[in-house]
Amino acid sequence: MDNLTLDGIKEGQVLLFDKPLHWTSFQVVNKVRWLIKQKFDLKKLKVGHAGTLDPLATGLVILCTGKATKTIESLMGQTKIYTGEFTVGATTPSYDMETEVDKTFETSHITTELIQNTLPQFRGEIMQRPPIFSALKKEGKRLYEYARKGESVDIPKRQVNIDSFDITQNNFPKLNFKVQCSKGTYIRSLAYDFGEALNSGAYLSELRRTQIGDYNVKEALSIEDFEKLIED
Repeated sequence: MDNLTLDGIKEGQVLLFDKPLHWTSFQVVNKVRWLIKQKFDLKKLKVGHAGTLDPLATGLVILCTGKATKTIESLMGQTKIYTGEFTVGATTPSYDMETEVDKTFETSHITTELIQNTLPQFRGEIMQRPPIFSALKKEGKRLYEYARKGESVDIPKRQVNIDSFDITQNNFPKLNFKVQCSKGTYIRSLAYDFGEALNSGAYLSELRRTQIGDYNVKEALSIEDFEKLIED
C-alpha cells in the first residue's frame, strides 16, 4: 500500500487489512473510509469489503475503493483459508464464544483415532446448516434477531465445499485446525457438526482468516499501521 495516492484511491484500489478482535468488518470499512477522506479532503468515497468476518475472528479483510468495488463479487467467490480452535465437550447457542455454554457432553470416548476418522466426512461437498446467530435473512429479518428473542426458526441446510480440513494440533479438549473452503461456509457450523459427529459437542473458540484467493494476511496492514502510513 505504499502507492496510496488520491488518483489511485479514486480509480480504485484493493487494500488488505488484518482485522483486530472485536471489530466488525463494517467498522474496518468506516475507519478506513474516514482516514482516507480526511487525508485527501474528500466529501464522498466509495469503499466496500469483500466478505464479512465475525467480530470474534481476526485476519484478512479485503477492502476495495472506487471502481475496484466492482470486483467485490468475484473476490467474495474466492476460496478462503481459516485457522483456529475448536473446544470439544460443550456447545453454545451461537456455536462460538459470543454466547455462554448451554450444554456439556461426555468426551472420555474421544481418541486421536476417532478424531482423524471423523475428518473425512467434512471434506468435499457437504450440506451445512448456518448458525441461527448469523446475519442471513429469513422473511426479511436477520437470523440473529430471531435468536436474541429466543424464537425458533427453520434454517435449511445448504451445500458448501471443503477443499481441506485438518487438525493441526491436539491439546484436547482444544483442537487446532486449518480449513480451506468455499464461499458461504460457516466455520462455527463446522465446529458444531464436528462435535456432534464425535458423539459429543464442540464450539468455535478461536478463528483467523489467513487467505482469500491469492491474497494473504501476511500482506495485510493493521489499522494502526494504516493510520501511520496515511499520516506520512
